[in-house]
Amino acid sequence: MKKTHKTLSGIVILACFLVVSCSSQIAESVRKVTYPPDFSYTKPADLRSDMDQLAYQMSKLDQALAIPVSSDANTNEIQRQQVLSTLRNMGRIAANLKGSDTGANHPFMQDYMQEFIAKIDAARGGAAIEPPRYYNAGKLSGGCTNCHKVNR
Repeated sequence: MKKTHKTLSGIVILACFLVVSCSSQIAESVRKVTYPPDFSYTKPADLRSDMDQLAYQMSKLDQALAIPVSSDANTNEIQRQQVLSTLRNMGRIAANLKGSDTGANHPFMQDYMQEFIAKIDAARGGAAIEPPRYYNAGKLSGGCTNCHKVNR
């Protein structure tokens, strides 16, 4: 009976230690020692927040692209400005998500975000010319879907 009691108390102590070690303050202290100084740790809350912003901008882009072509030059210019503004916001958010070049805890960000930023730049270039070309802007939402399928 004593041996079972010792084993059970050992398991309880180990479980308590695991719960305490998972707290964010302790985990943060451990990361300072275990990760190299140039490692850029992205907190999950920050990542979700930036991804939420990117998804919102993607929605705004889809709405702007859904505006039918008009014979009114003013309507077309408003559409172009909406598309360009949204693409600028997406580029800023994507650059923030990319993180540093020296490493991060989200390797997919390192691998795919630079390519995504290049696609945003191409879409912005197409939207800026006269007459605007929105082909690359329309392809951007597919880029999100493809990356998320690969990385889940």
